[in-house]
Amino acid sequence: MRYARTTCHSFAGLLCALIVAGAQAAPGAHGPNGEHLDAPGGAVSASGLARLPDGSVTIPKAAQRRMNIRTELSVEGQAAATLELPAVVVVDPNAGGRVQTIHGGRVEMGNQGLATIGKAVRRGEVLGYVRYEGDPYALAGQQAQLAEVRARRLVAEQRATRLAGLEGSVARKDIDAARAEAQALDEQERSIGAGIGAREALRAPVAGVVARADVIVGQVVESRDILFEIVDPARLMVEASVADPALAGRIAGAALKEAGAAQLALVGVGAALREGRLPLRFSVTGSERLPLAVGQPVSLVVRLNEEIKGIVLPAQAVVRNPANEPIVWIKSGAHRFFPQPVRFRTLDAERVVITHGLGADNRVVTEGAALVAQIR
Repeated sequence: MRYARTTCHSFAGLLCALIVAGAQAAPGAHGPNGEHLDAPGGAVSASGLARLPDGSVTIPKAAQRRMNIRTELSVEGQAAATLELPAVVVVDPNAGGRVQTIHGGRVEMGNQGLATIGKAVRRGEVLGYVRYEGDPYALAGQQAQLAEVRARRLVAEQRATRLAGLEGSVARKDIDAARAEAQALDEQERSIGAGIGAREALRAPVAGVVARADVIVGQVVESRDILFEIVDPARLMVEASVADPALAGRIAGAALKEAGAAQLALVGVGAALREGRLPLRFSVTGSERLPLAVGQPVSLVVRLNEEIKGIVLPAQAVVRNPANEPIVWIKSGAHRFFPQPVRFRTLDAERVVITHGLGADNRVVTEGAALVAQIR
């Protein structure tokens, strides 16, 4: 009787051990063709963070909660094919402008001072002045010409006054001619005088915000120098370039990695190659603004009019291993995580589609993958 009781207790202990071992091993990681990814003989350590010889890591449950690790089952489906293109933020030519000086000179402030970066301006608003300063010899000649014209005007006005006093004995046409001559000399005097002390008003060509201001009071500028740039932040555009001219006809939409909420639409395709590539222009659809600066390089994700088969995951699920290969982390046990190299394509700023390397029904780490990759 004592032997039977001992045998029963030993059998129950063995059964419990098998159940616990099975719970830790399930569900197991497998590749896209059903092959097992778990390396044989890997001991699971629940005592702390550790990287095993096969590249997998062990993370206790308490550490998983602290690291906020979240997983989800991978499911195959259809997603829009995409391409990632380098692009740059540019100004809408109908909502931006440059302020340049025509003749050059010395910069002077206006009634409200010089416009500064970030100032909102209206169309036609004076941003500053440029006072023309000519050659001293040319200026002396203008002043001499002004003095001569002024003297001739005075003589013409006196003659017109005398003839007007003799009205009745002097022909009317002579009086009118004297008055016309005096008026012409007066206008010529004002024109020459305005040219000597002239200053050019720098006016905003469009309404918007001053994005560039390269002037200071007293600065001497040359003709055609760019002094101010005006930009409307609500009407920025994005320009990319492609080597395949046929790609433009396959584009259904676009988005930016740096501004995922903004959706872009293709508005223009270049008719000529620029340095061997075809330029494409995109504008923002809707009321969403681009929180970007003009000239900033961005990553443009272009959606095509075709679909690909794959597994859609959050972009943060894909990280890099020490060899700089893209990988995802698969949970293969209660505490064990296994790295799996993959190939992927970007869908938008927040999602990617895994096209190779990952099978369905794997439990993939979608939050905290970067922390898992740092465990050594």
